[in-house]
Amino acid sequence: MSPTDASADAVSAASTDVGTGACPDPGEDNTARGIGRGTDNEDTLDLRLPYELVALFEKGRSGADAATADAAAGHGQRSWSDSTAPRASRTPGGDDLLDGVADWGPIVTPAGVFQLVPVRVERDLDLICRWMNDPAVTAFWELAGPQNVTEDHLRPQLAGDGRSLPCLGVLEGTPMSYWEIYRADLDPLARHYPVRPHDTGIHLLIGAVTDRGRGLGSTLLRAVADLVLDRRPTCARVIAEPDLRNIPSVTAFLRAGFRFSAEVDLPAKRAALMTRDRSLRDLL
Repeated sequence: MSPTDASADAVSAASTDVGTGACPDPGEDNTARGIGRGTDNEDTLDLRLPYELVALFEKGRSGADAATADAAAGHGQRSWSDSTAPRASRTPGGDDLLDGVADWGPIVTPAGVFQLVPVRVERDLDLICRWMNDPAVTAFWELAGPQNVTEDHLRPQLAGDGRSLPCLGVLEGTPMSYWEIYRADLDPLARHYPVRPHDTGIHLLIGAVTDRGRGLGSTLLRAVADLVLDRRPTCARVIAEPDLRNIPSVTAFLRAGFRFSAEVDLPAKRAALMTRDRSLRDLL
């Protein structure tokens, strides 16, 4: 389970085991960076290769290009495009327990085009760490401190069996929130409520202070919850467990179409168990 959650609108939106943040904001001027390749040789022959061969070559080169882009991140703006995003975390056997979060793609929300981009520690740690050290966040996330504290929270998820995936929320091309999409039915949380197969949990942290307190958390929570239901047909409901003390977070979930189901005592907090049911999604 992840740390206690932060406020959705007032500070960050999260459920008990949802979300984390980092130092710099994911939208912290780390926008699209272009890295090109050129050649100084003007005496080369103009050889035409078959299209299929060119496509195969480009596919094989894409992994190397992504690595090159990361290495050059300090020399330009960072890229948040799909081409440099890691694939979804998968089990050793190759099965994805979350149905390919990395492939879910962008969605249109009332706040703009939004996309979940799996975290890359080497690219995102500073940003997430800064968020976690925001005084308004630390009481609920409990990940304040040096970068290794945040890193120790991220890496086990990324190297695990695929039951939890940390992501940046990218809105209109700017990283501005931290999310965790996880299998609630495979999480320690399952010991504290009447679990159903494929229950999916979400944690959210709104990073920038300017993005808090204006309803953005509710908008994105509704959008992501519906995205989970659309992309995971076996999932009948989305689960969240914000700290009962975090009134702005609980309110954000209610405004996002979640129902208050119960109060649950978790190891790190007393939480409000919130659910967004597939059968009620068009009514709430």
